[in-house]
Amino acid sequence: MSLAGKNLRHLRKLRGWTQDEFATRLGIKRSLVGAYEEERADPRLDVLEIAMEIFSLSMDDLLLNDLSESGANYLAQRRQLKLGGSSGGNITFVPIKAAAGYLAGYNDPEFVDELNTFALPMLSAGDYRAFEIIGDSMLPTPSGSVVVGEKVVNFDELIREEPCIVVSRMDGIVYKRIRKMPNSRPLSLTLVSDNPNYPPYEVKADEIAEIWLAKMVISRPVEKPVWDINQLADVVNGLQQKVVSMQGKV
Repeated sequence: MSLAGKNLRHLRKLRGWTQDEFATRLGIKRSLVGAYEEERADPRLDVLEIAMEIFSLSMDDLLLNDLSESGANYLAQRRQLKLGGSSGGNITFVPIKAAAGYLAGYNDPEFVDELNTFALPMLSAGDYRAFEIIGDSMLPTPSGSVVVGEKVVNFDELIREEPCIVVSRMDGIVYKRIRKMPNSRPLSLTLVSDNPNYPPYEVKADEIAEIWLAKMVISRPVEKPVWDINQLADVVNGLQQKVVSMQGKV
């Protein structure tokens, strides 16, 4: 006998979701969630596959194992697996679509465990997190890049205008350089963009939830530029004219 309906109900309640919220994540109607949980219908294969991805479970876990009676729930098991990662550690990835939820759940181990992880062998052991960024305020770092940061425990660790992911109650998740304001009371930090079109601004230290010092930026390869022959000719002619002009002044 399949335990899928019972397990879906247990997993939904474990995350604190309503049936409407769970239905949205599964891409089905709320009435179907109720039918599955009350075992009036068997979940479709595509629904089970989505649930497997959401909760990082196998099909056997969903169909055959009673997760509500497990001595150690699947979150604890996942946590244990992460401890055995590579030398670079397992890096929790916060995509754009999870940014809003992260502001409320960044300190909730269960929420963090729901996020995907990856490892980078070139990083030494440490507490890392990766954030997807959007916008052009930190050009030449392109929008859509993933910034891998190491947790900053003390503001004194920030010496120069180092690039950081800043998680604050006012601005959410932003990627900026941090300039400390030592004489300000209360302590304030100035957030500076690499793109000069964006002016610096201040944020009070007590409004900041987390700071992650950027250690690596992962971005897509730049597309090969398509050169127009006429444009290249114009560039060359322009350079020649400048050379001639400079020779005439010597």
